[in-house]
Amino acid sequence: MSSPQAQPTTTLSGAPLLFAALALALSNFMVVLDTTIANVSVPHIAGGIGVSPDQGTWIITSYSVAEAVCVPLTGFLTARFGSVRLFIGALIGFAIFSMLCGVSTTLGEIVIFRLGQGFCGGPLMPLTQTLLMRIFPKERHGQALALWSMTTVTAPIFGPILGGILSDDWSWHWIFFINLPVAVGCMAGAHLLLRPVETALRPARIDRVGLGLMVLWIAALQIMLDLGHDRDWFHNSFIVVLAVIAVIGFALFCAWEFTEAQPAVDLRVFRHRGFAASVIALGFAFGTYFTSAVLIPQWLQRNLGYTATWAGYATAFTGVTAVIASPIVGKLSAKVDPRKLVSFGILWLGVTTLLRVHWNSSADFWSLALPQLLQGVGMPFFFIPITSLGLGAVKDDEIASAAGLMSFLRTMSGAIATSIATTAWDDDTRVARSELVSKLQTGDATASLQSHGFGVEQARGLIEQLVNNEATALATNHIFLVSGIVFFFAAALIWVAPKPMHKVGPGAAH
Repeated sequence: MSSPQAQPTTTLSGAPLLFAALALALSNFMVVLDTTIANVSVPHIAGGIGVSPDQGTWIITSYSVAEAVCVPLTGFLTARFGSVRLFIGALIGFAIFSMLCGVSTTLGEIVIFRLGQGFCGGPLMPLTQTLLMRIFPKERHGQALALWSMTTVTAPIFGPILGGILSDDWSWHWIFFINLPVAVGCMAGAHLLLRPVETALRPARIDRVGLGLMVLWIAALQIMLDLGHDRDWFHNSFIVVLAVIAVIGFALFCAWEFTEAQPAVDLRVFRHRGFAASVIALGFAFGTYFTSAVLIPQWLQRNLGYTATWAGYATAFTGVTAVIASPIVGKLSAKVDPRKLVSFGILWLGVTTLLRVHWNSSADFWSLALPQLLQGVGMPFFFIPITSLGLGAVKDDEIASAAGLMSFLRTMSGAIATSIATTAWDDDTRVARSELVSKLQTGDATASLQSHGFGVEQARGLIEQLVNNEATALATNHIFLVSGIVFFFAAALIWVAPKPMHKVGPGAAH
């Protein structure tokens, strides 16, 4: 390994700054895009590789879990290899695994390659923000953060739309292949322009035991959640073993991390009441929000006959109003108690979620899209101040650890909540179907349809389809009712946090 480099103090300017910032912004956009681009494509992918749509959601959860696990490694890898080298290496890995995802032919292959994609994508979000702050002069850090935030907010808008168009007009493989030209262009820009701002190499150690225990219990928990429904939960010995491993692994992980001098995940920041309340509320609220972003496109395509493209249009409205509301929240954040902003944002998400409780299989496009449009207003009220509230509760030298832990738990909450909600959705659909069938006068319905020219088999098929559609709609309504309750709980929980001790400056977490 080469000797450590001197820490650079120069920043970029002119055209090099413009193109370097573009490369970093596009990289962040690409990684965030991949968290939502597959949501509308799950039915296409599941059909293409011959699995059920429920199993298809593993494509989403595997990416989220791998991304979360990689977060604690970012600091160690940056110290060991340098931020620019790590950034380029992560882009290379992301591109390779994207290509492998696109050529996958089985569920096992695509899940493994999505794990690889998540591992490589995990460091890219914090690295893009860190490098943007390095290449811009200090007086323009606000512009750097605005650019980074804009790509983070707009990517979820384009993700469902782009995923739908590519899946319908080309094939689902292209939701992964589309990353290749972007990654190659960003790699070239980073190699040519970012070398002057490479960070110094320094000795670093990694908490191998803590990291190993974390991977163990997270992997056991996620596999248990994904396979439990298909294997009848705790009536299956393999699921029982996974549950035991998850519980014991988590207990050992907590015990080790609380006593380790340099832990992989610094759990000691939970001693701050403001941080603990913020991150728990964040986990509940984000996990609940993320499940709707996964389930709604599936319901629209499986039961309402939507194409992936139109499912993408219906779900993308959330991002539109979020972009509009973000500058307002930015101004209010300097004047209003962040607890009020966060509580309002989460309550707004809960109210707009309850607007979906009366959806049915005959709902028109705007009945489906309007709650999405309204929901976006609450998103920046929730996401922006909760970070300041949580990080403002910890000491200055703990901010980086606390920010990494918030990112880790936010991403993990999305994966875990998706697995739980998918299982509950399927179970509720079966219960609703049984109740509908028990109340349905099948003979009268069949006779009525025959009188209108339907054959016996046609009539039975139509009745079965109607029952299935209505059962799924009822199950979907139940999921949204529970989601609304969870949002209201999270909105109340945030008031456990005291006012933050200090304000967190731009980029302080990195």
